[in-house]
This record gives sequence, structure tokens and C-alpha cells, in this order.
Amino acid sequence: MQLTQFTDYSLRTLIYLARQPEPGMATIAEIADYFQISKAHLVKAANNLANHGYIETMRGKGGGIRLARPANSIGIGELVRITEPHTDLVECFDMRTNQCRIARGCALKGMLYESRQAFMAVLDKYTLAEAAGGGGAAMAVFSGGDKHVEENGDDT
Repeated sequence: MQLTQFTDYSLRTLIYLARQPEPGMATIAEIADYFQISKAHLVKAANNLANHGYIETMRGKGGGIRLARPANSIGIGELVRITEPHTDLVECFDMRTNQCRIARGCALKGMLYESRQAFMAVLDKYTLAEAAGGGGAAMAVFSGGDKHVEENGDDT
């Protein structure tokens, strides 16, 4: 299963905010610059996060965005379900639009459904606090201490 860029940017925003010292305020421009991503796309993700109560927005001088809830109360699976409303892995998951001729007798649908459930079950075990806490290589990436991890996505 591949998460959309929208979900990726939403997760990055929340992780960035969770790692900020109190009061945890940051600007969209600061986050976009840090991750080298589109500010316009990040604005859309942040707006969705605000609409769902994950972040608060503050206008004016000293304004920005910050977490609206404690990081340990934000489930990663919960967030992915909100940012990925269409997780149908194959056409036959949606019987209203299904055009597959073998859908009724196909065992693959059940296998793929089970794998999607397992994927979400793993994400449901973790909170934003755990995703942001990292330690080791994860903290090195965030602090800029390990360029290899940052560039390649692993710590090899």
C-alpha cells in the first residue's frame, strides 16, 4: 500500500510540530523549507489537519501552527484513515463501481483485504509521540546529524 503525498505531508507536519519546544509553534513556510516541499501543498495538508482538530492555527505576529492535542493522543492509524479516505487496493473492494468479471469467485480480494487490515492494525499500535520520538537514526535525521539517513531513508 502506498500512502499519498497528502498523507506524507500531514505526517511530516505533525512530527515536526511534536518535536518543537513549548509552545510548539511553527510556520508553514518553516516546515516547507525544512522538508524542502511545496508550501502550497503543505497549506492544504495543514488546513485539513486544522479542520480535523489535530492542529491549531494562530494569526498575526508570532503566529503559526501547533498541535491541538497531546502527541500521545494522536494515533497514526487514525490520522491515515482521515487523510486516506479511499484505501481500496483493487477495484472489487467497492461493489458500487466494481467492473471485474471474476470478483464473486476470486480469493485474491479476501487476501488483499486482510493485508490492508494488517497494515492499518500496525499503524493503530503507534502514536504521534512514538513517531516523533524516534531516537537514534530518526533523531539524527531531524537534527541534520546524519545526511546518509536523510538522503537515503535508511541507516545503512
